[in-house]
Amino acid sequence: MRRLSRRLAALVLGTLLLASGAGTAQETAPAPSQWREESIGPRPDWSWLLALRFVTETDYPPFNYRDEDGTLTGFNVDLARAICRELEVNCEVNSVDWARLIPALKDDEADAVIASLAITPGTIEQVDFTDSYYATPAKFVVRNASKIESVLPDDLEDLKIGVVKDTAHEVYLRSFFPGSEIVTFASDDELRQALKQEKIDLLFGDAISLMFWINGQDSENCCQFRGRGFMEAKYFGEGVGIAVTKGNIRLKEVLNYALARVRASGRMEELLLRYFPLAIY
Repeated sequence: MRRLSRRLAALVLGTLLLASGAGTAQETAPAPSQWREESIGPRPDWSWLLALRFVTETDYPPFNYRDEDGTLTGFNVDLARAICRELEVNCEVNSVDWARLIPALKDDEADAVIASLAITPGTIEQVDFTDSYYATPAKFVVRNASKIESVLPDDLEDLKIGVVKDTAHEVYLRSFFPGSEIVTFASDDELRQALKQEKIDLLFGDAISLMFWINGQDSENCCQFRGRGFMEAKYFGEGVGIAVTKGNIRLKEVLNYALARVRASGRMEELLLRYFPLAIY
């Protein structure tokens, strides 16, 4: 899996604790208050760390891309710089092709990868990860005129819910929304058109790609999110982390501490507001 979702130039975050359901569908959304100072672990020693060399790539806006002036920017890039500021170390953020990200670590061309690299069994075999700094929840979308208020299973009985066929989102719906009529579609485009044309009552899918659709021209201002995000890791993954070389526990601990400091300071929330037009959690 290349990223959590390559469907749009999309993906993204919230103020991030991964919340997982305990066998029942539930709406979950972490709050900024969950990242207070007291939640930060012991301060590790990083006197040995004089600089941090991050690598990312350039074709995944708004996470990492080059702007009109050719400057490397994006959520991941700004987060890397925020981490360096917290640690008060020199910061270097360079771009490489996607295929070179992990080799750059192994060849000691970089200390860490910050490029929306998903935490999966395959990537865990190659690198170690920090705590997840964002995950992609699943959310429901309804037409603007919809009377639907709650999106819990009991409230959606007998309603038509659209979803892309053979996805984790379909599996989740069939597991937790047995009273609803699940209607599958071959693609995101077909699914979204069905909602616009009132062939279904709601759709269910990747909140980040849906966020950009809702806020973009293709939606024709038809629709909006309803309810909060569903983030069960069993279905929707463990999220995205910063990758370091296998066994580099010392750097992993320092980066986890810095990430916690960025969250507690409110800087993470500022970055989310800068790069993402709608709340997805």
